[in-house]
Amino acid sequence: MKFQKFVLASLLATGCVTAVQAADPAPAPESTLSFNLGVVSEYRYRGIAQSAKMPALQGGFDYADKSGAYIGSWASSITWIKDSDPKGAAKGPIEIDIYGGYKGALSDDVAYDVGVLQYWYSGNNLSTVKGFVDANTFEVYGALSMGAFTAKLSNSTGNLFGYVNSKNSRYLDVSYTLDLGDGLTIVPHLGNQYVANNAGSYTDYAISVNKDMEGTVLSATLLGTDYKTRNGSYFLPGSGTKELSGSALVLGVKKNF
Repeated sequence: MKFQKFVLASLLATGCVTAVQAADPAPAPESTLSFNLGVVSEYRYRGIAQSAKMPALQGGFDYADKSGAYIGSWASSITWIKDSDPKGAAKGPIEIDIYGGYKGALSDDVAYDVGVLQYWYSGNNLSTVKGFVDANTFEVYGALSMGAFTAKLSNSTGNLFGYVNSKNSRYLDVSYTLDLGDGLTIVPHLGNQYVANNAGSYTDYAISVNKDMEGTVLSATLLGTDYKTRNGSYFLPGSGTKELSGSALVLGVKKNF
């Protein structure tokens, strides 16, 4: 998240302090449009493998208005929809996320972020696979940040990622961004995915090390979940014997434009 501090007024002394005048407020920050393109050694979302533990290509854009409103989109290659079908006939090779919201401040120390997010799996036919419904998912979310600490709650307004009758599934996550300077950050994370009316709820955890070198970001994330302990091994027919919820080291590189 970006935090903005506004200078409201200043005093200008003229001559030998013979007069004092209030300066005009600082101009509002300009709106921004940015793009990003990257690759990861595997795509994990909320701790679960989305690309069968294989590399994934990713990219997106973000527009942030000076008012605090924002919109954006992000996409990644995936395999989990195809891999969910024992017959191998399911389709849906791309995840496209479309989101929008508003960021503001409640005080000098507390910021908020509220918005909506549509996960769109272009051309997916997961609903034709026994035991699944359409993969497309819509969530509303809200986050509060205090300094480097952020807590966020996301809630699905319909079914979650193909789970039957899973409306109002929730994901709560907390993170802390430790800025070491010179573009280096360390971000520990803890999350909990509740899947309504289904088995499959679990907790995930991660710690990321990121290095920003003039817009090129290198990342290394050590992550895992307790899915296997709570629900048994997470396998998909198309990905063979790969445990898709286990611990992993994910490496990535991303270019911001």
